[in-house]
Amino acid sequence: MRHFFIACVSAIALLGSPPAVAAAEPSEAVTFTIFMQVKTTSAWLALSPEQRFAFLGEAIEPILARHPSVRMRFFDTEFYNAEVTDVIVWEAQRLGDYQAVVEELRETPFWGVYFDVVSILPGVENAYADAYDQPVVGRQ
Repeated sequence: MRHFFIACVSAIALLGSPPAVAAAEPSEAVTFTIFMQVKTTSAWLALSPEQRFAFLGEAIEPILARHPSVRMRFFDTEFYNAEVTDVIVWEAQRLGDYQAVVEELRETPFWGVYFDVVSILPGVENAYADAYDQPVVGRQ
């Protein structure tokens, strides 16, 4: 194994590092979009609609109020998908702000009691166009 490591280091020294590709400066301020796929639990479904909205108002709204730079949108998907029942779309200019919201959510029944978090998919809209200094496809 040691010889393999030395051979790899030697090859890199001889060939040099691959050229770095510098991304272009974004055309606008970067907004991170995070898609959080969740599935409701039986505990959530056992609540009445009034109790559900009361929980959202008492537990979730204060978290969002403490982090006004983070935007949350909620999409129902249970009528189209059996693996996830909802998609929560988060938008933030700084990932640290989004992270703070998630840390607080984890301290509430939202995380793991009322909802199972299935996946978290972060992204940057049209980053490919900015990386290659090209116009955005699909916008007129």
